[in-house]
Amino acid sequence: MFFQQLVNGLAVGSIYALIAIGYTMVYGILFFVNFAHGDIYMLGTYCAFFIFGFIGIETTGGVISVPQFFAALLPSMLICGAIGMGLEKFAYRPIRNGSRLSAMISALGASLFLCNTAMYLFGSQTKPMPKLFAGEYFTIGGAIVSYIQTAVLIVSLVLMAALHFFIRHTKLGKAIRAVSDDQRAAVLMGIDMDRVISATFAIGSALAGAAGIMVGIYYGAVYPTMGAVAGIKAFTAAILGGIGNIPGAMVGGVLLGIIESLGGAYISFGYRDAIAFFVLIIVLCLMPTGILRKGRT
Repeated sequence: MFFQQLVNGLAVGSIYALIAIGYTMVYGILFFVNFAHGDIYMLGTYCAFFIFGFIGIETTGGVISVPQFFAALLPSMLICGAIGMGLEKFAYRPIRNGSRLSAMISALGASLFLCNTAMYLFGSQTKPMPKLFAGEYFTIGGAIVSYIQTAVLIVSLVLMAALHFFIRHTKLGKAIRAVSDDQRAAVLMGIDMDRVISATFAIGSALAGAAGIMVGIYYGAVYPTMGAVAGIKAFTAAILGGIGNIPGAMVGGVLLGIIESLGGAYISFGYRDAIAFFVLIIVLCLMPTGILRKGRT
């Protein structure tokens, strides 16, 4: 059972890591929590849902191929990236120099707006998502590993590796790191703050959209409020790894997924969500700065 739950935790944790990256990137630059991030993750799932319908895949009982999966993944990431940029421009940029309380209220308002808009446009009912690989699996050391778990883990790792390369080896990535380290010095060096912040929101939102697609396919469902709990869990992962630190968000997401999976198996499946919040409380009490780096206040 341990190895089985470890596999399950790795798959779910990699998804939490993708969502947590958006939280930690925004906090690393603006020092506030984008509470609407989980709702962008939800919109990514809906984007994939409608793309699958457009290309003729039955959402109920349908099976998608790998090319069809990527045909939905890339446009959904672009759409979510654009939504993130729009959110930053219209909801956060006008109050960027205001208090943190103003930014937090604006983020909560944006979250409610996106969630209720999705309810109005798509309905509040849970909609089915098609499956990838239709239940195919293999075994490792007695643990059953489904093809969809493998695909989720591989896609998540590729996206995180691509982000790491972008942040470390591109001009815009270096600008993001410079702004995160010292905003005033970055501006004096000629870095365009608005461009960097927009890019940060776009990247984080695109990764959240990718996570939403994989969650929708993994669990076979999409609904307007799915971003609430997932967003809080990803925020917990970001704190666990050290909010403001991208590798920390990756590590925190994977750890949280494993802790949640093992807790659900050995304690009670009904307490899986409660375990994530319990971990958040413990981390805030014992390690408020996270595992990999001291946080900034």
